[in-house]
Amino acid sequence: MGITLHPRHLKRYAQIAGLLMKHGRADLVRQTGLESALENGSPPDTEGAARAEELTTDLEGLGPTFTKLGQLLSSRVDLLPAPYIEALSRLQEDVQPFPFEEVERIIEEELGVPASTAFLELEPTPVASASLGQVHRGKLPTGRAVAVKVQRPGIRQQVADDLDALGELAVFLDQHTEAGRRYRFAPSLDEMRRALTSELDYRREATHLRTLGDNLAEFDRILVPCPIPGYVTGRLLTMDYVPGRNVTEIGPLARMELDGAALADQLFKAYLKQVLVDGFFHADPHPGNVFVTEDQRIALIDVGMVGRLPPELQDGILRMLLAMSEGRGRDAADLAIDMGEQTDRMDTEGFRDEISRQVLEFYTASTEDLQIGTVVMNLTRAAGEHGLIIPAQLTMLGKTLLNLDLVGRTLDPGFQPNLAVQQNAPELMRRRIQKTTSPAHLLSSLLEANDFLQRLPARLNRTFDALSEREFEVKVRVVNDTLLLAGLQKIANRIATGAVLAALIIAAAMLMRVETTFQILGYPGVAMLLFLTAAAGAIVLLFDVIRHDGSTRERGRSSPK
Repeated sequence: MGITLHPRHLKRYAQIAGLLMKHGRADLVRQTGLESALENGSPPDTEGAARAEELTTDLEGLGPTFTKLGQLLSSRVDLLPAPYIEALSRLQEDVQPFPFEEVERIIEEELGVPASTAFLELEPTPVASASLGQVHRGKLPTGRAVAVKVQRPGIRQQVADDLDALGELAVFLDQHTEAGRRYRFAPSLDEMRRALTSELDYRREATHLRTLGDNLAEFDRILVPCPIPGYVTGRLLTMDYVPGRNVTEIGPLARMELDGAALADQLFKAYLKQVLVDGFFHADPHPGNVFVTEDQRIALIDVGMVGRLPPELQDGILRMLLAMSEGRGRDAADLAIDMGEQTDRMDTEGFRDEISRQVLEFYTASTEDLQIGTVVMNLTRAAGEHGLIIPAQLTMLGKTLLNLDLVGRTLDPGFQPNLAVQQNAPELMRRRIQKTTSPAHLLSSLLEANDFLQRLPARLNRTFDALSEREFEVKVRVVNDTLLLAGLQKIANRIATGAVLAALIIAAAMLMRVETTFQILGYPGVAMLLFLTAAAGAIVLLFDVIRHDGSTRERGRSSPK
């Protein structure tokens, strides 16, 4: 059974089939029935294929959607080997610009006035051109220097068609192939669809710029351009122009004038705050999106791709990064297991052993080889191999840290990310706790407590009704019912013994008031006998408790973990 070949997608099917055949996945082509989509009915020559750089070039040639797909694949170390990940991580968009007349037309359509009216100056030659849009330098009527980002004409429809074609293939692969059942292509494509949809709406990117700028305002060496109100629409984004150079374009002499260590340290601190305190981070800090400004600051541009982390995932990631920075591989593996979803083929011990080995290699590596992003990416790869499905946010974080390692190493070759994590951990913990005790969080807790109190009477009524009608049940899951019964019997025996001893003491106290000729040490003899018996029994019971509980603790310490 093959996939239905939609006429609109026929060309894309042929290109995808050729790509899979060329790079060694003819099995997927056969399983999906895509042989019929190949041009001339025959697959391309596969001899000498599967080179990483070829795949990068092929994806660029298929257009913007597949370029974005390549960027997404660069974070899927569970799907591709290391050479492919490295090549795709360098994938950056550099395409031919579209005519300036189209730029002016789009500006007029979006703002309702001619470009010459909206801007005092607008340079015809773009300063950057990508598959989704291009950027022109300009000036507002007030003289304010701005960067004007204009979306490429017709790109939304092209991306939508490509995603529809890929979506059909992803669903079919997930349902009919072992690779699809193992790696779940459809959810990954849904993630890509959301990311591209967000990038194609420049109003969202403007919101990201404002949020990121506010969150990083405390860092004096980090700059985020500010969007210009009234000049932002779905296809147009106007923001402050940031003069500077790409971080990788700085020569050795110019780098000597920079305080690279301070820049790298503050950039890493800023990202730790984004990830572990704010839960909102710039997810694409590759060198093309990181500028060094003329006043020697770091500018983060192009924030169309961002990541969001819920509080519970932030806590797990912080603990996992600390475990990695301290060489505690098994703890890091256990935290990843807690954050992920185990499949029926999960190999827990194998996963722990591999992560322990990788974290130990990272912990003992030389300064030049310390890359925490690589360790996180390797963890996601090992998770896929051993049957653990980790959250997509963790995969995105690994890619972010990988790019951050590269930028940090460019600014300061001696930068140590694991040391930075350890040094900033106390402050991060303090801010995490401070965030949870904010007025909004406390108000939320009070509302939950109020809801609990309001529901409590009804719940108690239902419980008492069940008790009175003998419908109350308690379900207990035990490992060894024999041990449980023995323990309950021991508890019952101790309670009964204690009750008897208490009765003896009370009886002795009452008989103390009865005068008899039989006395012990000047007290009524029967009362003294009862008291001494109770005292002896209490000592024996206390000794038994201490002896039994002590042996139980010893067995617990000697048992294997």
